[in-house]
Amino acid sequence: MPTLKVTTLEELHKLRAQLREEVTQRYDVGTTVVVGMGTCGIAAGARETLLALNDEMTKRDMSANVTIDGCIGKCQFEPIVTVHRAGESAVMYGHVTADKVPELIDKLAQGQVIQEWVVT
Repeated sequence: MPTLKVTTLEELHKLRAQLREEVTQRYDVGTTVVVGMGTCGIAAGARETLLALNDEMTKRDMSANVTIDGCIGKCQFEPIVTVHRAGESAVMYGHVTADKVPELIDKLAQGQVIQEWVVT
């Protein structure tokens, strides 16, 4: 986003409304995919996982909000990807390296869970 200079309260309210709408649109797709990007996650390949998720979703023209999170204290399972679907419990997957992303996206598109990867 370019640097903006807000000089009036009205401009601030307009900017706030615009940004709120953009955020709402991202979350309205119903699915949020969160990649753990704490130091341990990055060391285990979370950056590559994040890039692979974005690439695979773009390639398949899938809509989801892909975002990052910090350390959650489950370092032994990194890279961790948590899927939040509207109306469902979140599912946390462990050891999701970039090469596993296509399979994860396949199952996500089918509404299925990969039980072997689930971290509890």
